[in-house]
Amino acid sequence: MPTLLPLLQEAAHAGGEAEPFTPFSINTGIAFWTILIFLILVGVLWKMGWPLILKSVEDRERRIQQQLDEAERGRAEAARLLEEQKQLLAAARAEGQEMIARAKTVAQKEREALLAKTHEEQEQMLARARREIASETGKALQAVRREAVDLSLAAASKLIEAKLDSEANRRLVAQYIDDLGADRKQKQ
Repeated sequence: MPTLLPLLQEAAHAGGEAEPFTPFSINTGIAFWTILIFLILVGVLWKMGWPLILKSVEDRERRIQQQLDEAERGRAEAARLLEEQKQLLAAARAEGQEMIARAKTVAQKEREALLAKTHEEQEQMLARARREIASETGKALQAVRREAVDLSLAAASKLIEAKLDSEANRRLVAQYIDDLGADRKQKQ
């Protein structure tokens, strides 16, 4: 397949020109036909190709605009949902704080009730312990008095060397000890 340059050189020699063909030489015949073919091609493309190209560009522009509109609607929907989520979150936080406050109030009341109950139980135990102590003290005093009477009688018996009536003597010594206890209480 011959290249374009040798063909152009042959055409230049065939025209009767004596000068050699160079890339900078101008051949008016070739230039005229090149411009004419170019203009015909532009006209055909203008009539047939341009409307198709323009239509595809406009279709693409419409699709892009629809996608932009859909994206804007999606963004607006996302913003609305985000705002709803923020409101729900704020409501949940407020409800949580309210529940915590109620729980603290209930816990405080329960604590106070338990403290009052414990205090009451302590008071009851203390009162019972005082009653038991008083009862045991009375029993111990009676036992000490009996022992003191018995010891006094035994000592008196040995001193007198005579056996005294034990019941009458016991009453006498018990009365004496009671009198001594009453004298001590008056002194205090």
